[in-house]
Amino acid sequence: MSETSQTLLTAGRVLTGPRGRYVTDGAVLTQGTDIVAVGARAEVEPLARGVSQRFALPDATVLPGLIDAHVHLVFDASKDPVAVLDAHSDTTLMAAMEERALQFLRSGVTTVRDLGDRGRLTLRLREEIAASRVPGPRIVAATTPLTTKGGHCWFLGGEVEGESEIRALVRRNAELGADVIKVMATGGGLTRGGPATWQPQFGAPDIRVIVREAHRAGLPVAAHGHGTAGIVAAVMAGVDTIEHCTWMTRKGFDLREDVLDAIVAKGIRICPTISPNWRMLPMFFGAERAEAMFDQVRTMAEHGARLIAGTDAGVQRAGCDGLAQSLGFYQHLGIEPDRVIDMATTEAADALGIADHVGRLAAGYRADLIAVHGDPLKDVQALGDVRLIMANGKMVDHE
Repeated sequence: MSETSQTLLTAGRVLTGPRGRYVTDGAVLTQGTDIVAVGARAEVEPLARGVSQRFALPDATVLPGLIDAHVHLVFDASKDPVAVLDAHSDTTLMAAMEERALQFLRSGVTTVRDLGDRGRLTLRLREEIAASRVPGPRIVAATTPLTTKGGHCWFLGGEVEGESEIRALVRRNAELGADVIKVMATGGGLTRGGPATWQPQFGAPDIRVIVREAHRAGLPVAAHGHGTAGIVAAVMAGVDTIEHCTWMTRKGFDLREDVLDAIVAKGIRICPTISPNWRMLPMFFGAERAEAMFDQVRTMAEHGARLIAGTDAGVQRAGCDGLAQSLGFYQHLGIEPDRVIDMATTEAADALGIADHVGRLAAGYRADLIAVHGDPLKDVQALGDVRLIMANGKMVDHE
């Protein structure tokens, strides 16, 4: 496509969002990498000049490309992704990461936030995609996550101790091009022999150092937080997003409403990282424990917490094509479909710091969009039936 050529899409519905705003018999006109016009077909069609491609989708809904706000492209979603990681060279990993990036794109995900890799491989992949040498979604990259000595995901190279080491790694990540700083505020199940999932790793003072250094560089901070104590420390320190947010303790769960109030008041986003296979959780954790986990997410949503969509793709059984299935979880909880769609578009873009050009269909925004069969405002599972994908102005073969 030349820089001046245009693409015109017409559809039964065009979601301009947020909050479920749409037009019927709508159209989107793109030119190069940008959207030129969005609205009723009768208004947009006359603006088309030099159209090289036309797509008529009367039974489809066009909406912004989806955003998966928590992925790990370096992991392969096998039973033991860490062992697979250890067994492969960076060259082999890069080739696999390119395949996973294409999987995301073909499922309608046009932006991902990668929250931890080895050797800053996502920065290399981000450059390859930006230069159009390989196809893939836009990547917002954390690169090396900060963790304690022997802490969660220590094998990714981010072990730090003390203020000077913390500052040095944050600065190093920023200098090399990280878009976000990731801190492991608690343990995690992926790390054998490390702290328990519920255990805190950094106290509020150390996380506050991370936040200050990251914000000084203009970068947000994402805190991995399973345990309640770690979540409390992250909130006190002023992080920008909390990942997982499962409120775990040694004995069970402890969702503290005073802390949730602070999360809402501070505008901290929560990314619950729902697996595409969420319906199987009762099998793994037991029905009672799984229901308690479900109830916590419902409580956070009802309390006014700003949730964003993420799948933790790359960890066990979480593939790169499951965001639509993951979003079905929120509808199962009773959250309205329009809000669920916002979690994977406008809200996620805002949390990632890219809302000025990504996450909605409007003139001047990047031409990232998908067309799905049916009406996702009635059932978000329609997002799994993708008929057309455009990423950064280029059509994607999704077969």
